[in-house]
Amino acid sequence: MTHPDPSLWKDNDSGLTLTSRKEQHLDVVLAGKAGATVTTGLEAVLFEHVALPEVSWHEVDLSTRFLGCRIDAPVMIGSMTGGPRRAGAINRTLAQVCQQLRLPLAVGSQRVVIEGGEAAGLDGSLRRLAPDIPILANFGAAQLNRGFGRDEAMRAVEAIGASALILHLNPLQEAVQPEGDRDWRGLAAKIGALARDLPVPVVVKEVGAGLSGPVVARLAAEGVGVFDVAGSGGTDWAKVEAARAPDPAAARVAACFAGWGIPTAQAIRGARQAAPDATIIGSGGIVDGLDAARAIRLGADVVSLAGAVLASAIDGPEALLGQLDIVLRQLRTACFCTGSADLAALRQARLRQPA
Repeated sequence: MTHPDPSLWKDNDSGLTLTSRKEQHLDVVLAGKAGATVTTGLEAVLFEHVALPEVSWHEVDLSTRFLGCRIDAPVMIGSMTGGPRRAGAINRTLAQVCQQLRLPLAVGSQRVVIEGGEAAGLDGSLRRLAPDIPILANFGAAQLNRGFGRDEAMRAVEAIGASALILHLNPLQEAVQPEGDRDWRGLAAKIGALARDLPVPVVVKEVGAGLSGPVVARLAAEGVGVFDVAGSGGTDWAKVEAARAPDPAAARVAACFAGWGIPTAQAIRGARQAAPDATIIGSGGIVDGLDAARAIRLGADVVSLAGAVLASAIDGPEALLGQLDIVLRQLRTACFCTGSADLAALRQARLRQPA
């Protein structure tokens, strides 16, 4: 593929550089203009309290295996993106903290890097900061219809020594962006071909509108074995695009779809039913350890936090460590108060019906 001069990067015909768009996305989220319009559905998952747990809080085992690696808790830091002005510092913080806590890390889109732009921390320095945790590379599946293929996928993986490659699905976001990629014909087969050809696992994820059971089943049949459901209830990308729309008409088109999607709880259940043997990542509005426990009870193998920790990631390692320590203590307490000595027991914890 021919790599254009970075100064000429444009998203289709909008005239807006890709890096500028990433900066706008970050600004909108940080300004609080992309908050959830709907709930995740996780609040309806009510654990039955066990007054006699017969386990030690300190000895609850939160460890699990993910992408062939032992991690200390089923909590991943999900993909965050932004232009190079801030992304480099964010990525360094994420790598340092994830390595310290032995948690997986998924990076934001590497499209800019693949096309020859500034790495913003998405290079070999990331793996040096986090030498033995799972790191997941990432670019949009829609790019497979714009010239990306195995070479670009390997470039993304090798740039950061990744353990897997995320192909993210964001049709709603692309549809309401003036510069969006709207030709999605034939992508399932291309995703499958890449999943069968790469030496690392391919992860398919949504970005906030949820994966449905039928989509998971179709891609599982193509050879995909890891899914990040990214349901609705977290960052609302229709609201993000409405906030940065270039004109009132575009803003109205995007705003109409605020709240669109499959709530996270429903997406987790559907993905687990559609692909019983797959690895399921629960994400979309996960903000605390109780959300994590609920998602795991519904069928997630691990959960992913992104928007909920963005501000802490920008503030630096100490702030992020403090927030994640709280999340892990909350998850441990949920296990303790359901009498669950480990994650296998948590997946079988009794639920109560809402009053």
